[in-house]
Amino acid sequence: MKFRVERDALADAVAWAARSLPVRPSVPVLAGLLIEAGQEGLVLSTFDYETSARATLQADVADEGTALVSGRLLADICRSLPNKPVEMTIDGARVSLTCGSARFSLQTMPVADYPALPDMPAATGTVQSDVFAHAVAQAVTAAGRDDMLPVLTGVRIEIDGSSISLLATDRFRLSHRELGWDPRTPDETVAALVPAKVLADTAKSLTSGSEVTIALAASGSGDGIIGFEGAAPGGVRRTTTRLLDGEFPKVRSLFPNENLTTATVDKAALVESVKRVALVAERNTAVQLAFSEGVVTLDAGSGDEAQASESIEATIEGEGLTTGFNPQFLLDGLTAIEEPVVQLAFTQASKPVVMSGTSGDGVAGGASGFRYLLMPRRLLS
Repeated sequence: MKFRVERDALADAVAWAARSLPVRPSVPVLAGLLIEAGQEGLVLSTFDYETSARATLQADVADEGTALVSGRLLADICRSLPNKPVEMTIDGARVSLTCGSARFSLQTMPVADYPALPDMPAATGTVQSDVFAHAVAQAVTAAGRDDMLPVLTGVRIEIDGSSISLLATDRFRLSHRELGWDPRTPDETVAALVPAKVLADTAKSLTSGSEVTIALAASGSGDGIIGFEGAAPGGVRRTTTRLLDGEFPKVRSLFPNENLTTATVDKAALVESVKRVALVAERNTAVQLAFSEGVVTLDAGSGDEAQASESIEATIEGEGLTTGFNPQFLLDGLTAIEEPVVQLAFTQASKPVVMSGTSGDGVAGGASGFRYLLMPRRLLS
């Protein structure tokens, strides 16, 4: 194996492929990054039996070949190289890397022990890369982080014709984002539960091209795998990951059909107010929000402890009420909303609030189609 490649292109592709390498691999070869030099240029791959990454890029290949080296070490080396072409060759059981006057020699691992990467399922459709990345970032806001409840650490992707719905919940909050896309089969209906961390990282990393291809194995076929593919400088990048097992809770019914009280508030003002008032809120205590005519008043702290109170303008429709929320969960939802004005909709004080952005005509949901449902917290007396 012998090839020559531009430093920036190599460093970027290696960093992308190595980003999902396990910190503590079950077997040593899973810490490796597979380098394949052939007629199609350079192919860099990683796989830990759950998530795979494959990056192709252009290179001047003098001799074809394959090598397996430490992925994290190679990423660190490439990131530190001078801005000059990089040449790599196999020298016995080692790989030699030369960039200008910098030279490195890396120990190789046995390629024969490395697992074969899974095949991509057939393409299901394409979506605008920037829209998809933003939608995923909103949806994962409510995803669980408790590995003891693995089903809740995923995002449920529901494909119905030309629309995609993304749903996530950790039992205390729920996010729902809808977006349009271009399906290969117009009337196809399919669903998948994708690990939230992998989905967020993948969507964010595939924004170089104009669109992302989503490939989902239908229920009962493949090995429960979803794949994502997008263009990148000088090549293509592809990720696959195993789907999560288990039944995602039926959460759509939690969104009420009607509201008795709605409050429309400037998002930036509410975010800053919550941050200030929450400074005196003790751990695991709520920030209280009291909605009355033309104003929402925030309070935190009680008794002999520090206290804070602040009022901001709001347009209130319906009866006044007083409720309270985990301040960080409240801020997470507000931050995920992209519109400058938010609507908080209630059925009653003891029930969840539904938060969404509002469009210029005051219609809830705004242009993004994002909704965030948050359970209230018990208020201290």
